[in-house]
Amino acid sequence: MTGSGAPGTDPRSDAELVAAHVAGDPEAFGEVVRRHRDRLWAVALRTAGDREEAADAVQDALVSALRAADRFRGDSAVTTWLHRIVVNACLDRARRRAVRPTRPLEEEVGPGEDGLRTGAALAVVDDATPHVEAQLDVTAALARLPEAQRAALVLVDMYDVPVSEAAAVLGVAVGTVKSRCSRGRVALAALLGPAGNP
Repeated sequence: MTGSGAPGTDPRSDAELVAAHVAGDPEAFGEVVRRHRDRLWAVALRTAGDREEAADAVQDALVSALRAADRFRGDSAVTTWLHRIVVNACLDRARRRAVRPTRPLEEEVGPGEDGLRTGAALAVVDDATPHVEAQLDVTAALARLPEAQRAALVLVDMYDVPVSEAAAVLGVAVGTVKSRCSRGRVALAALLGPAGNP
């Protein structure tokens, strides 16, 4: 991926745009976001498992990237750098959620973009209960894994990112990603089994 724009858009590469942003170009970073927002959103959604959390994580990540652009060294692709920031933002939000007390479902009810917040939707869709429960079991089990294993599994198994790309995103060796995925799969199987169901 060269990172050059589509016809009729900025012809500069992603790396050139980041450098231009650091030099003071007020439009450059917006162009980088325009090019990659769909994939960043998809990665965040699969990592967070919740649209609202994913949206917040992408926003957190882009703010972080905007502020840290002067530290981008160019030793990886801009997309890899952005994916790493998004995954880290998702994991940071998951850690913060894990220490918050759980609120009753009724407190989740309120208007949203589609008129219902997630909690309300889960409360009223009776025929989806088995599917929803299965998703909640997997989400809960993933949350109990070490963060390194969870990030590797989300990228490789849930988002189908090639192991080599996942290694670049996570900043580790390919063998490390494979090992984390292998250990994570074994741990997930144990957590989701009848005796270890979260």
